[in-house]
Amino acid sequence: MKCLVPVKRVIDFNVKVRVKPDGSGVETDHVKMSMNPFDEIALEAALRLKEAGHLTEIIAVSIGEQACQETLRVALARGADRAYLIDTKEISDISLEPIHIANILKKFLAQHACELVILGKQAIDDDCNQTGQMLAALLNWPQGTFASKIELEPTQKKVTVTREVDGGLQTLVLQLPAIITSDLRLNEPRYISLPNVMKAKSKPLDILSLKEMDMPLQPHTKVLKVEPAKSRQAGVLVENVQELLDKLMYEAKVL
Repeated sequence: MKCLVPVKRVIDFNVKVRVKPDGSGVETDHVKMSMNPFDEIALEAALRLKEAGHLTEIIAVSIGEQACQETLRVALARGADRAYLIDTKEISDISLEPIHIANILKKFLAQHACELVILGKQAIDDDCNQTGQMLAALLNWPQGTFASKIELEPTQKKVTVTREVDGGLQTLVLQLPAIITSDLRLNEPRYISLPNVMKAKSKPLDILSLKEMDMPLQPHTKVLKVEPAKSRQAGVLVENVQELLDKLMYEAKVL
């Protein structure tokens, strides 16, 4: 059984994001980039399923510019068997939206038979949390979102997903093929060893173009302005409960 793991190249989570002076977006030039943390968790989940003997091949795919090859090489070093970059240089003037990514992945899956797709529940750059759900709707596949535990039973063509909900934990049994999105507590991704980094250089990494895939894309949304988040003001110490109530009533005006 093959598993597809989409991975996204984002600004590293340790980097402080800076907004461009014209408010058109965020600065990405000369900024450290890395794999989306939730996608790292999704890849680790696939690797553990393969180590348990439930998967035969893990395919990593990234959609973006040529620099995404670095992210795919990291996925190969972690243990993915092969990787594909879907180059978007032909539509550099279009900002890819979740519905675009879902449609591209649908087209990719039509060409590469995978019965399981595991992806991060969201990307830390836009926090949309939409791609997995949209892909499941387009394919008409069952979905298990916010997964904190995955149990695959390939002989019975089903996967059991424990997902985090507001009231606690919910357990779903999905018939394959299926879509799963990973939550933070699903696992802790492994470190990459130097031998695996060297092995990754010899693993196949194919580059596809949207033109080859016959994927015309039209923008659905437009970013009007990007603004930095307002810095939080320092808190105020109060002497007693009455002073707290006065400040809430007369200064904050929330009572």
